[in-house]
Amino acid sequence: MRTTTPVTPRGVQDEENSNLDRADSRFIRRRSLRLLGSLLRPLRTLFILTVALVVAAQAARAAGPALIAHAIDVGLPAAQDGTWVPTVVTGGIYVLAALVSGAATAGYVRLAARVAQAILLDLRQRVFRQTQRLSLEFHESYTSGRIISRQTADLDALKELLDSGITQLAAGFLYMTFVGISLFLMDWQAGLVLLVAVIPVALITRWFQKRSQVLYRISRVASARLIVNFVETMNGIRAVHAFRREDANNVTYSGLTEEYRHNNARTMGLNGIYDPALQLTGNVTVAVAMAIGAFRVLDGQLEVGVLVATLLYTKRFFQPVGQMAMFYNSFQSAAAALEKISGLLEEVPTVRQAERPVALPTASGHLRFEGVRFGYGSDAVVLPNLNLDVPGGQTIALVGQTGAGKSTVAKLVARFYDVTAGRLTLDGVDLREISMKDLRRAVVMVTQEAYLFSGTVRDNIALARPDATDEEIEAAARAVGAHEFILDLPEGYDTDVNKRGGRVSSGQRQLISFARAFLADPAVLILDEATSSLDIPGERLVQRGLQTLLADRTALIIAHRLSTVAVADRVLVMSEGEVVEDGSPEELIGGTGRFAALHKAWQDSLV
Repeated sequence: MRTTTPVTPRGVQDEENSNLDRADSRFIRRRSLRLLGSLLRPLRTLFILTVALVVAAQAARAAGPALIAHAIDVGLPAAQDGTWVPTVVTGGIYVLAALVSGAATAGYVRLAARVAQAILLDLRQRVFRQTQRLSLEFHESYTSGRIISRQTADLDALKELLDSGITQLAAGFLYMTFVGISLFLMDWQAGLVLLVAVIPVALITRWFQKRSQVLYRISRVASARLIVNFVETMNGIRAVHAFRREDANNVTYSGLTEEYRHNNARTMGLNGIYDPALQLTGNVTVAVAMAIGAFRVLDGQLEVGVLVATLLYTKRFFQPVGQMAMFYNSFQSAAAALEKISGLLEEVPTVRQAERPVALPTASGHLRFEGVRFGYGSDAVVLPNLNLDVPGGQTIALVGQTGAGKSTVAKLVARFYDVTAGRLTLDGVDLREISMKDLRRAVVMVTQEAYLFSGTVRDNIALARPDATDEEIEAAARAVGAHEFILDLPEGYDTDVNKRGGRVSSGQRQLISFARAFLADPAVLILDEATSSLDIPGERLVQRGLQTLLADRTALIIAHRLSTVAVADRVLVMSEGEVVEDGSPEELIGGTGRFAALHKAWQDSLV
């Protein structure tokens, strides 16, 4: 017996847990680095050229003080003796170094922008493809607000770093390295002064890094919560207005914004300590270097030009530190964002294509449940042991109280979920072995929502078959009784339905979804509460379309309205995941079971 184990999305855990232990932190860091490496791999030539230009720019920039020292200690004495060649040559080299530094800087800024935009484009497309690829189980646990946060706030944080921050960090680090090396080569004693000063700088930076890393991770979570709350409120705006939740929602949102503000204030507070500490360390180091150098010049141990150069190098060494501190904030924010995105991209669909899928280009629609057991994650079992045979071409109605397992059966047939145990077959082939392309062609579900995308009526009907001709689209609409009302729309089939189909009524949306299903021509059609939101005239309109839609195909109809059940060949009454009654509508109505009681109650409600 084949079983599958539900997978808990790791990305959800990462999102909710900001206090990660050391092992988790290492795992997430490696995961983020793998993602970064995969993004840079196609751009390695451009990236290497960018790095080379950064190195050239900073090396040329660091040569300035050494050239000044040479001009003072060699060029000026030579000029006093009437020889201007050393001074002119040194000046020329200084100008050349400035030109090289400027040209290389312009080059790496342009190339870095190209690399950054290519990375963001690739990453944005990966996130979109991944969110479409993931199974329904993931989307039901990972809210739409979090997914939007990945595409907006997190990618914006990466954009802020990649646009300029990463090059500034790299340039600053290389410049400090070249300055330190130059200082040691020129005067090792002055280099020792700088080396001693690096110790408190490293300690201060480490202190800042540890605290800001935690705060930025918390800030990303707070930002995601803000977006989730906003998206859910806007999606449920009708319920908000209907139940007067505006004031309560304002209080909740204010609390979330206050939490976000508080976290940002704590981060800025760290900067208020870090930046002055760096400046103080740098100024003290320059003062010490100047005092020591002055005594050495007076003793004749040090040339004046070398003293000037060492002071310039010491001062310049600390200049990038402050700039790097500014961009380090962006780096921390981007690193936290990359953690979240890498977590999303490494999610594995719980419903996956078989390694060697079985082709099923044509299907008759014969469904069989063999000892099927299923439960949602760690929740209680919904279907304990379902055995059911549905011959091809038969229309089955599933009825029962809420929570009986009707919609779960539909989701398993559509393979939105895989069975936990047992087998579910189509024409004798386990659904898990059928190629996803063939399965999606063979099984189509029409839901209560009848979702329409922004675009024309024609585009929405052709959703399952984009290559369908206009004649085929109109034939599908005629078959389900939608052609007449479509022609009455302002632009007929070319009418834009607006967001979620707001330009047409509920009944018309449902008929358009029926036309879409008819055009797809599946072997198995699932109608999940497809008429429950319609009024009586709208339901009658849809019922006429159902007659054509259900012909010559296997159909599973899930409905609370028993008027919809009348078109079924067979009725299955479900309770607690089991079939407790099975028969034709006429047989069950004439009996004394649950369906007969449901039918009598429904008739009484119509009187």
